[in-house]
Amino acid sequence: MNFPSNTPQPLPDHNESLVARTLHEWQQLAILGAPILIAQLAQMANGVIDTVMAGHASAEDLAGVAIGASLWVPVLLFFSGVLSALQPTISGHRGAGELHKIMPTTWQGIYIALAAMTVMVLLLINTQPVLAMLQLDATTAAIADGYLDAFAWGVPALLLLIALRGLTDGLGHTSVIMVFSLVSTLLNLPLNYIFIYGFDFIVFQLPAMGGIGCGWATSISNWVATIALLIYLNRSSTYKNFHLIGDWIAPARTEITRLLKLGLPIGFTLFIEVSMFCMIALFLAPLGSTTVAGHQIVLNVTSVLFMLPLSLGMALTLRISFLVGAADHDEARLLARSSLLLAVSISCINAPILFFGREWLAGLYTSDVSVQNIATKLFMLAAIFQIVDVIQVTMVNVQRGYKDTKTPMFIMLLSFWGICLPLGYVMTFKNWLTPPMGAPGFWMALIAGLTCAAFLLTLRMFRFRAAGLESH
Repeated sequence: MNFPSNTPQPLPDHNESLVARTLHEWQQLAILGAPILIAQLAQMANGVIDTVMAGHASAEDLAGVAIGASLWVPVLLFFSGVLSALQPTISGHRGAGELHKIMPTTWQGIYIALAAMTVMVLLLINTQPVLAMLQLDATTAAIADGYLDAFAWGVPALLLLIALRGLTDGLGHTSVIMVFSLVSTLLNLPLNYIFIYGFDFIVFQLPAMGGIGCGWATSISNWVATIALLIYLNRSSTYKNFHLIGDWIAPARTEITRLLKLGLPIGFTLFIEVSMFCMIALFLAPLGSTTVAGHQIVLNVTSVLFMLPLSLGMALTLRISFLVGAADHDEARLLARSSLLLAVSISCINAPILFFGREWLAGLYTSDVSVQNIATKLFMLAAIFQIVDVIQVTMVNVQRGYKDTKTPMFIMLLSFWGICLPLGYVMTFKNWLTPPMGAPGFWMALIAGLTCAAFLLTLRMFRFRAAGLESH
C-alpha cells in the first residue's frame, strides 16, 4: 500500500489579500484535520465497541471493563501527551528545511516511549491494591484485573504507534494514522466477538472470556496496526528518505530532555483534565445512580462533539509549528488569531445540537424518564459549556504549535482544580452560594472554570509577540 504525500503544507503567498491568505490557511487546516478527526472517532469507537459487547455478556463484565478502562485511560493520556511533543518538533524541523533532524528526533521519541511502556505495563499488572480499595465484588474485581493484564500486553504496540504518529503527523501525513486507526477498529470488532463470547470451529475451540476478552482483542488489534504501520514506513516511497533502521541513532540526553520539557506539561495538562472528570463522577456518586447515569449520558455526547474542535486544535499545532519553523511568524500569527473565528463557528454548531436536540439525545440513550429529565437539564448547560470549551482547546493547541506548554498547563490547573472542582462541590452539595443544586452545580462550575481557561489562554495568544513566544 502507498499513501500520497497529501499535505505538502506550502508556504503562503504574502502578495495575496488578508482574506485570501486566511482562507488558504483554513484550507490547510481542513486537509490536516479531516484525517485526524476520522482517526479520533475510530479510536473512540473502540471504547464504544468494548462497552456494548461486554455489556451483552453480563453486568459484571461491563463493570469490570469500565473500571479497568478508568484506570488505564488517564495513564495512557499522560504518556500520549508527553509523546505529542514529537508532532510540533518534527513539523518545525520540516518547516525550517532541517530534514536531517527528523529521524534523530523520532528515535528519541521512541526511547521515551520505551520508558513509558515499562512504567505503564508495571502499573497495569499491579492494580490489585487499587481494586481492593474500590471494594468491588469478587467477580467484577477479577474481571477488571484480568482485563488489565490482557490489555497490558498491547501497551508496547500502542505507545510505539503513538511515537510513530509523531513522525507521520509531523510530516503532514495525517491520513496515515487515520488508515491504521480504522484497521485497528475494524479488527477489534470480530476479535471482541471471538474472545468475549468464545469460538468453536471444527477442531479449534476458544472458551468465552467475557470482559477479559476485550483486553486481548484490543492488544492484538494494537499489535496488528503497529506492525502494519512499521511495514508501511519501511516500504512506502513516501518515506524513502526516512528509514527507522537506516537512520538509527543512539539515545541523546540533550534531545530527550528537550522533548520532555515540551511534552511533560502537555501530559500533565491532559491528566489534569481527565482526572477532573473522573473526580466529578466520584463526587456525584452519593446522589444516586439516576444522577450519575444522566451525567454520563451528557458527558458521552459532549465527548463525541469534542472530537471536532480537538482535531482542529491538533491540526493547528502542526500548521503553526511548521510556519514558525519556516520563520513565517506573520502567517503563524494570522492563523492563530483567525482560529478564534473557527472555534466560535464550531461552537455555534455544537451548542444548538445539544440545546435543541436535548430531549431526543436523552431518549436515544435511555427509556428511564428520571434519567432523561436529568440529562435534559444538563444538556442545556452543556450547550453553554461548548462555547468556552471549544475556545480553550483551540487556544491551548495554538500555543503548543509555538512550543509554549508550561504556562498553559498552569492555566488549566488553575481553571480545573482551582476553580471547577471546589466551586462544583460547593454548588452541588452546600448552601454557601446557592441552595444545593445537585449535578447542575458541577456543570455550572465547568462553565466557570473553562471560561477562565478560555479567557487566559486567548489573552496569552494575543500577547505572543510581547511575550517573545515566537522565538521558541
